[in-house]
Amino acid sequence: MFNKNDITELTITDITDEGNGVGKADGFAVFVPFSAVGDKLSVKIVKTQKSYAYGIIDRIIVPSENRIEIDCPVFKKCGGCSLRHISYKSELSVKDNMVRNAFKRIGGVEPIFEEILGCDETDYYRNKAQYPVSKIDGKAVFGFYAQRSHRVIPFADCRLQPEIFAEISKKVLEIAVKKGISPYDEISNTGLLRHIFLRRGYHSGEIMLCLVVRKNCIREIKSLANEIIPLYPEIKTVVMNINPNKTNVIMGKETEAIYGDGVIFDEMCGNKIKLAPEAFYQVNTKQAERLYEIASEYADLKGDETLLDLYCGAGTIGLSMAKKVKKLIGVEIIPEAIENAKENAIRNNIDNAEFICGDAGKVASELIAKGIRPDVIVLDPARKGCDNVALDAIIKMNPQKIVYISCNPATCARDLKILSENGYKAEKARAVDMFPRTNHCETVVLLSREKADDHIRFSINTEDLKKNVGGYATYGDIKAYVLEKFGLKVSSLYIAQTKDKCGIKERENYYIGEGKSKELICPPEKEQAIMDAFRHFGMLRD
Repeated sequence: MFNKNDITELTITDITDEGNGVGKADGFAVFVPFSAVGDKLSVKIVKTQKSYAYGIIDRIIVPSENRIEIDCPVFKKCGGCSLRHISYKSELSVKDNMVRNAFKRIGGVEPIFEEILGCDETDYYRNKAQYPVSKIDGKAVFGFYAQRSHRVIPFADCRLQPEIFAEISKKVLEIAVKKGISPYDEISNTGLLRHIFLRRGYHSGEIMLCLVVRKNCIREIKSLANEIIPLYPEIKTVVMNINPNKTNVIMGKETEAIYGDGVIFDEMCGNKIKLAPEAFYQVNTKQAERLYEIASEYADLKGDETLLDLYCGAGTIGLSMAKKVKKLIGVEIIPEAIENAKENAIRNNIDNAEFICGDAGKVASELIAKGIRPDVIVLDPARKGCDNVALDAIIKMNPQKIVYISCNPATCARDLKILSENGYKAEKARAVDMFPRTNHCETVVLLSREKADDHIRFSINTEDLKKNVGGYATYGDIKAYVLEKFGLKVSSLYIAQTKDKCGIKERENYYIGEGKSKELICPPEKEQAIMDAFRHFGMLRD
């Protein structure tokens, strides 16, 4: 049994899906960030649980052969990269094992795994950056959030972002300060400029500059735009997004184009794509094209199929396959993305596509009611995976094939388990490294409908699914998770407060107290633990 501040020696034998190394000491699993498989370490214990502990590196006794020189001055401070201290070959091995282990452990499925697809460009590959703006010691800064916090680490020269993003952002902040556009203060919900959001077309080179502000300040933003545009001809549009809410959600609901049409264009798999600020678009364009090629290969389309593209975003996946099918139906909940998808179809002379705005599961259920049952379903949900309504509808549609694309192996494996219990077999899968130097990884899985004599069909109780499918957890589930992982007891009041702060819609569950009783405020340590639980249960996006 360890105590806080104890020093122990151990060898790292594995890397978790959060990017932490793990080793055994005195029968305890000890999780150590920024370690590498093969490291022999002296570790300082910082938190203990019944059967495991968390530690930090006190001293590297014998470094792993996988270690490399760190090339970023804010590594370990910024919450972006977590694997920049190991070789890329080792990183690919970590990610491949992470996907395989999640599928086996969580999903109980073992498809034929193809070799992980690495990325040719491991630096400067992102086509999007969202820099939070803050004030530190009276000075306006932008950078990245520290891991598991909203504390801004000032830093511009990120090796994941195009270098021009840093140049533009530095100039934007300089002009903003000059014009009195004050940095946002998250605690007091004051100030104006919350985020500098940049998006660039990989093939086109077009740049969108979106300034997220707390309230309408169109005159000031127009004045800023007039100064920045002549300096960077790559900027094709400047957009103001208004987010007045005290929330961790970056974008608000109101967007106005200040310069240009509020959109940029790029190419994806040979199709010209229109992109609004709100539209989902893979952040690594070149690798996304390779990902979609694998998805198309797995779908093995013959030309007479109806293809349903759930969570379609701006339509990029479905449109890349549209000419190989009889009918394409895309579903996305964001109206701006659906409008982009419709225009993208017209722009690329695709006349067999229909795009519907709405929740994926609900729209799929409506399609069933109309007698529409696709032959193939392609789905690419957010990190939380599919909800119970979507899974239920997919199973009822009974397609011949399902191609599941996921950025979260854990929630993907969970959904595969449900699908495999209801007539589908995970045939093959391939990890695709879309996000080099981070602990994130994409996966493509092919599921095929089993023959009637090869399986037993189970009925689904949607109430039970609510407890097992991402996006939902009871207060008891959250309390148990926080107690097990962090050793902290949290009240229903604290959970409700944190839900409200994170913008998670929930019935009222506040204890106001009687008379002069004071409402308790959730301590920061417990708030962070509760938010970790929300992420674990798929209730909160990263």
